[in-house]
Formats: sequence, structure tokens, C-alpha cells
Amino acid sequence: MTVKSNLKRVLEEGKFAVTAECGPPKGADPDVIMQKAALLKGIVDAVNVTDNQTAIVRMSSLAACSLLIKAGIDPVFQAVVRDRNRIALQSDILGAAAMGMNNVLCLSGDHQIFGNEPQAMGVFDIDSIQLLNAVKNMRDKGQLIGGDKLTKAPEIFIGAAANPFADPIEFRVIRLAKKIAAGADFIQTQCIYNMERFEKWLEMVSERGLTEKVYILGGVSPLKSAGMAKYMNSNVAGIDIPESIIKRMEGVPKEKQKEEGLKICVETIQRLKELKGIKGVHIMAIEWEEAVHEIVQKAGLLPRP
Repeated sequence: MTVKSNLKRVLEEGKFAVTAECGPPKGADPDVIMQKAALLKGIVDAVNVTDNQTAIVRMSSLAACSLLIKAGIDPVFQAVVRDRNRIALQSDILGAAAMGMNNVLCLSGDHQIFGNEPQAMGVFDIDSIQLLNAVKNMRDKGQLIGGDKLTKAPEIFIGAAANPFADPIEFRVIRLAKKIAAGADFIQTQCIYNMERFEKWLEMVSERGLTEKVYILGGVSPLKSAGMAKYMNSNVAGIDIPESIIKRMEGVPKEKQKEEGLKICVETIQRLKELKGIKGVHIMAIEWEEAVHEIVQKAGLLPRP
């Protein structure tokens, strides 16, 4: 069978994969996506398109992914269970596959109370682990959750997220194992700043043999300022930024803090490249896509295979 997913191809060839993230606009302008695509094409192996991230209404992931395909980029369609029931989720997966989207990331989604439509009703008909299993059965068995057979099964490379920084750490490992058992082929982690904690999580994951069953891509996100670092550490769930990183950002003039944030990001990637069990990196530079080229280049990850 021909491998259609570029991300899958790179990982199966044993290369260190690089993915990035693209935030759709708060409007119907396709040029926003095409401009971001121009910044990322040839720099990364695949590009995630967020699905109403932080519960803010934006252009749909499905539509934005179709635009990335036109731009010659392998998209990762993100699907959250917050907004759709099992009928709509399975329908979207089939539509995505039909349009040439060969990667899907199955997520819970940020709670709607944090977004710009806090009175919206959360659906959560199934959870993210059940969605993983549904997509796996659609692909491998050509079968829907309800048992009906598909006329054509989608060819999908299935992804999930992992947060090594939430407590208790033991539960995060158990949850990862459940996601792999449900059908995850690859994992993208939360942003890594606390490398000591991440390596402890990875060691526990490795001890359970999970690094042999799934491709793990470590998540990184460049800091723009010391203020951003302090805000994220205090207010964003699952983010753990050590005091040493915050002090390092504070230790340079404000006009140099973006540059320092990029240096920290590159250093993190270089450490991740040396860790057994890490097969790639996921760069989250939302609304700072122009930084991705510099990060990938300085991390020694160009040209892409």
C-alpha cells in the first residue's frame, strides 16, 4: 500500500520528524492560511491545524487543512470531541480522508468556558480515547462505532496528545498507554520547558515498553518574553516552566527576549534529539510561524527528508 502521509513516511524511515502548528484565522480569509503555508512549506514534514483552540471560534480545521493541501503541505487534521457527537466526528473523518488528509489528531478540546462562546453546550458524546479507537476501527476494519460497514475505509495516520507535566505523573503514563492501546500511531506532547520532569516521564514510558509501540514527538514552543513565560507558568494548564528559564528570560533586555526564547527552543530540540524514544519534535509557534524556519535550521534539521 502506498504511504500517503508524509509524516508517516518520515517516521517509518527512521528520520527525526518535524511538525509545526497553524492557527486558522478568526474569519473567512483563505489568504491567511496560504501565507502561513508559504512560511512552513519545505521546513516541516506536516502541519497541524488547530480545531477552535482555546474554544475560540475560528475557521474550521477541516477547511484550513484543505487549503494546506492546495499549498502542497501534508496537514494534520485536529478533531476535538467537545463540539461534535459520534455521527459528526466520523463524518468529518471520512470527509477529511476523501480530501486527502492522511493524518488526524484526536483531542478532548479546551473547555468552552475559556473561549468566546462560554454559553455553548459541550457535546463530549465520546472522549478522546474512544475517538482514537473509532478512527482505528474505521481504518482497520472499515467499520463505524455502531457496527455499519464502510464502502471505503479511510487511510489515516492516527495521533494523540500527551501531557507529561500534569499530576500525578503515574496517571499520565497510564493514560498514554490507554491511548496507544486505543489506536494512536503517533504522540505529540505538551510544550517542554522542564526537561528534568520530561525525562522522568519518558523513562517511565520506556519502562512500560511504550516507546516501542508509538512514535513520540516532543512539543516545543518559543517564548517571546519573560512576561509570557510567567503568565503561561501560572495560568496555562499543563505548562511547567522552571524558575531558571524565567530568570534566563528576565536576564536579557526586553528587545532581546524573543531571541533568547528562540535559543531556549533550539537547545530543547537538540536535547530531545539525543533522547532514546523521541522520534521527532512538534513546534508550536502559533501566530509566529515565521520563527519556525530559524528554529529548524539552527537545530540542524534542514533539509527535510
